[in-house]
Parts: sequence; structure tokens; C-alpha cells
Amino acid sequence: MVFFHTSSNTSLSPTSTSSLPTSPTSSMVEQTIQNAESIIKKWDLNSSSLITITPLFHPNRKEAKEYLECVMDLRGTMHFLVSQNSAPHKLVIAQTLMQIAMKRLEKEFYQILSSNRERLDPELVSTSLSSDGSASFDVEEDEADQLKIAGESISEVERFSALAMADLKAIAECMSSSGYGKECAHIYKLFRKSIVDRGLYLLGIEKFKSSRINKMDREYLHLTIKNWLNAVKIALKSLFNGEKILCDHVFSASQTIRDACFAEITTEGAKNLFKFPELITKNKNSPPDRIFRLLELHGAISELRPDIESIFNVELTSAIKLQALSSLQKVGGSVKTLLTNFGSSIRKDSSKTPVPGGGIHPLAQSTMSYLSSLSDYDRILTNIISIHPPIDNALFPESYFNDPTVIEAPKQAASVHLAWLILILLCKIDSKAQLYEDLSLSYLFLANNLQFIINQVQKSTLKHLLGHQWLSRHTQKIKQYALSYESVAWNRVFESLPERTTSELSYEAVKDCFKRFNAAFEQVYVKQISWIVPDGKLRDELKVSIAGKLVPVYREFYETFSTKLNADFVRISPDDLGNYLSDLFHGTRIWSSSLLQSSSHSKGCLLR
Repeated sequence: MVFFHTSSNTSLSPTSTSSLPTSPTSSMVEQTIQNAESIIKKWDLNSSSLITITPLFHPNRKEAKEYLECVMDLRGTMHFLVSQNSAPHKLVIAQTLMQIAMKRLEKEFYQILSSNRERLDPELVSTSLSSDGSASFDVEEDEADQLKIAGESISEVERFSALAMADLKAIAECMSSSGYGKECAHIYKLFRKSIVDRGLYLLGIEKFKSSRINKMDREYLHLTIKNWLNAVKIALKSLFNGEKILCDHVFSASQTIRDACFAEITTEGAKNLFKFPELITKNKNSPPDRIFRLLELHGAISELRPDIESIFNVELTSAIKLQALSSLQKVGGSVKTLLTNFGSSIRKDSSKTPVPGGGIHPLAQSTMSYLSSLSDYDRILTNIISIHPPIDNALFPESYFNDPTVIEAPKQAASVHLAWLILILLCKIDSKAQLYEDLSLSYLFLANNLQFIINQVQKSTLKHLLGHQWLSRHTQKIKQYALSYESVAWNRVFESLPERTTSELSYEAVKDCFKRFNAAFEQVYVKQISWIVPDGKLRDELKVSIAGKLVPVYREFYETFSTKLNADFVRISPDDLGNYLSDLFHGTRIWSSSLLQSSSHSKGCLLR
């Protein structure tokens, strides 16, 4: 076994010219034919069964080199005889020898392809070439020395792969220069196409049809897409790229042949591979997570486009690039349609049942879950929306963002559209608030849902897409909703107590104040004990605000006048009042319409 180097005079590849002198004599021509006859007939496939099964390109490559050189000399002799238009009988002999030689080389070419199927695996091919893209070796140096030298830089598998590639290249050049390029290419295309087709099959790439995809259930379709996403990278960067490197190397002497070979080997499989995303867009089943699968497909093709352009860079493979581009455009168009439909579905939500206790509306939960997941695909979304802008975006108010970095187009196209969808949701939540008969509960509902939306934004990539200004503005709006709730719900309780506690109040006035406070507080408490504020921070802020305005005023009034009245009028102590307030906003159910029995009742009793 020997190894490649860069010395051209020791390569197996035949030289481009014959060793005959420019004006050979008749004896020289005769000698060349006789020499060719002795070498070519030795390896004639019809001579003996042993020769038929013995490879010409065996580890001792000297005979292979001599064989190729004598074929090239024979070719030169034939050209000379034709140009001189003389000795037709010699030309017939030469032609017969050439045909014998070509049959032998065809067999050798196929045997090398077949016996090196694993060694010519596309993943190994690129590493088998030297840095200058050539492969040659010295037939004179001792095999053991060559193996020792080679082992320092490449593996044994790579070494054998490189040897096989050099042999294929040498045969291809010899056959092509002798006028048998089509025969050589035909063998190569048939064999290597089967390698590529099998490689795609092992990657799980099948010839899908829309009818079959439409019959897949959600889970199987998801697994099929996931497999494609993994397979397409391997197929492109290893299978097709390796095949191109091998094809370019073997047929380096003829661009026409190598382009035609590569196109015929890969076009069918590559077009089928890149057509899959387009078929997914035609899928009649539309599970909720379909858009995420489409975004992944779009992202994969977009990421691989430079490789697609580089590998399929000739006119004969343009159909592959067109198919990949078609799938990219149709997937992008489907994403645009789904985004538009999603916005419409928010607007068209017709639920008329108020959420108990002013809690989080299911529409807000489902929408924000969807948008949070979409935000993880912000770069892909930006690419799609920049090319396929949804119609809704034209209606987007420019003043919605104060932060100019957020609405920079087209870089932040995804940010603008996601913000637009949230705006649609907020408008819909506003309309849902009108379903409540109690105005204060509608404000609490708005505060709850906006707080939920902000929480979802802060926990996802939406936080970076929408920006600090968006968060600040909407956080301020929550405070406005909270103040409106407090004003509407608690003003009657606040107003039941005098603004200033003074000892000049009469007994009847004090008694009337306690009665009005008890009635107002009990009414609010009974009504609001079942209301809910899911966000702990907002819940505590509401309680602190209400308690801060109510408890100090009530405590001063209580401490001043409670001793002057009996327990029938003074039913709530300041400490009890704090306990009652702490009960609020947990969605607690109550079973009594009169909770405030006396100040001596415990909190547990009050909630029975």
C-alpha cells in the first residue's frame, strides 16, 4: 500500500499527451501497438477466468500505472494514424485493443466503486483530499514507509478512501480522453445515485405526498417534521456535499461531465427532500402548534440556504434551488396566514360569561402562552414578516411604542407584530370587562389580566422584544386600574367615617357613624371575599393601599368612641378590621350574609 503526494510525475493519472515523438516513424508506431497489445491483452476480460477476477488496481500499483500509460500511448498512435490517413490495418488493430482496454477499465471503475462503498461514504470524502484538492501518490516508495508517513496525518479509512478516489479519477481521465467519457459517467451515475438514494432512505426521507401527510395524526406528523429537521442538515452538509466533492474530484478534467453527473445523481433526491416543507403547508389538519413546526422548517431552510447555493451551484441543479426557495416562500406565506388568522380569532372571541371573581380570562391565558412561544422564534418571524407583512401591521399606531429601538424596521418586525397582537388582546379584554355589572369588579378584572400579560412578557423573550418602555407604560396602567377599583369599591366605606375625629360629636352622631361603617364594610366584604387577585404582589399592594387609608382612621375613631357605646354598635375592632382585609382577593366562598357578628368573634368563626 502506498500513499498520495503532490508529485505529478508519479501520479496514476495518465498524462495528457502520448509518449510518442511529434513525428513517429513506422517502427515506433509498430512498437507502441505491440507494447500496448502485450499489456492490454494480459488483462483482457476474455483471456482467462483468473484475469477476470484479479483486480488491476491492486496494492502494487505499478502495473495499473503502466496500463493507463500504454492506453494513452495507444490513443496517441491512433490519432497519428488517422491524421496520416495511412496503415488502416494498424488502426483497426489499435481500435480493437482500445475497446478491450475500455471494457477492462469499465470493470475496474465499477469494482472500485463497489468495493469501496463504505470508504467512499460522503462524510469521509472531504477529509480524504489534500489541502490543494488533489490526490496523488508515489508508486516507487516502499508501502510500509508510506503507511507510516500517512498514519501521522490521516486515519486508515481516510487513506483507503483517498486511494480509491485517485484510482477513479485516473480511470475517468483515461476513458474520457479516449472518447469513452459517457460510458464512464454512466457507470458512475448509476452506482452513486443508489448510494445517495439509500443515504436519504436511511435518514428517513421518503417520497411523501399531500394525501399521506393529511392522514397523519398530530404526534406522528410532529415526529416526521422533527426527523426531517435533523435529516436535512446531514443530507446537505454530508451526503450532497460529499458527493459533490467526490464527483468534482473524479471528473475534474471535464466540467461538463462532472456537472451532469452530480445533477443526475442528486436532483431527484434533493428535490424530494426540499419539497417536504411545501407539502406541510398544504396539510389540511391545523393543530394549535402548527405554526411552530412551520417556523422550525423555515428556519432550517433559511439557515441552510448558503450551503444550498454553494453545493448546487450549476445550471443543471437549478431546479433543486428553485424547490428549496419555493418551500421557503410557501412556508413563510403559511406563517403569515396563521398569524393573521390568530389575530382574527382574538377579535372574534364571542364568550359572554364573565370570569368568576374577576380572574384571568382564558383568552388571555391561551393568547399569551401562544405569543410567549412565538417570541422564541423572533429572528425567524422577523425574516418572514419582513417579506410577508401581515395586513394588520398597517393599522398599528406609531405612538404605541416610545422606545424607537423596538420599532426599528425591518430588524424588529417580529416585535411590532407581537405587540400588535397583544394590543388586540388588550382591546378584547376591555370589552370582556363590560360583562361585569359591578364597575369595581370590572376594574379589578382589567388589573388582573393586564398584570398577567405583563408577567408573561417578563418571563419570556417578549421582554426583550417589547422593551422597557412598553413594560413601564403598561405597569402604570395597572396602577390606574387599581386606583379606579379602590375608588369605586371602597369610597362608601371611607366616607362612612368622619374625616377628623373630634370629641365634640354627639352620642347619636357617633352611633350613626358606627352603624354606617358596619353596614358599608359588611356589604363590601361579603361581595368581595369571593373576588380574586392571582398575582401575589398586586394582591398585597391592593391590601396595603386599602388598609393604609382605612385602618388608621378607623383605629382613631374606635379608640375615641368605642367605650361610649355597647357591643351592638361597636362590632369590629381595628385588629379585626386588618384580619378581614387580609381575607380578601383569595376567591374564598362564604355561607353567611351577615359576617360581622361582634368584635369578640374570631377570624375563623367569621369565615365559617
